[in-house]
Amino acid sequence: MPVNAEKEISNLWRTLHGAQTEICNTFYRWRDVAIEVAGPGVKPLDVALKASEMMGKDIGKNLLPRLNWLKGEEGFILNLGNAIAGIWTTEGGIAFAEKGENPGEVFIKCTRCPWPSAAKQFGVPMEEVALSRERLFQTILEDVNVFFNINLKIDMLKAIPRGEGMYLFKLYKAN
Repeated sequence: MPVNAEKEISNLWRTLHGAQTEICNTFYRWRDVAIEVAGPGVKPLDVALKASEMMGKDIGKNLLPRLNWLKGEEGFILNLGNAIAGIWTTEGGIAFAEKGENPGEVFIKCTRCPWPSAAKQFGVPMEEVALSRERLFQTILEDVNVFFNINLKIDMLKAIPRGEGMYLFKLYKAN
């Protein structure tokens, strides 16, 4: 039986989008359960930020073998920026990294992010979505900084959930 390549690609594409949607939905289902189990005194933002820290720590450790210093500090920082943008792409977003005007500076831009839409379905405040993304990326840097003996920081300059049309992060070497 001949293979219909167009049909197979369409099926894979649809399946990928379903899996990407489930990434966000699973997180918010888990968040709801964690809040319920924690009891009435818990702050939902604290739960989300703690989860972001845990995920960031794990992602950071998994990035270490994929990062290298062979292209020097500038190349290393751009490579890391691309890895962070790749996280969004894996989740169904559109993101990329580009060199900044200053040495040791990279901007990570995301123009489509699935997290605000998923959060809205679960009644999650948009500011929590923005702060969770920021915490995730900040935590990724912790082990990277220790392992490579560098002091990188990441600042969120714009956020889709804040109505700013895109996420814009500045990844840079701090003094």
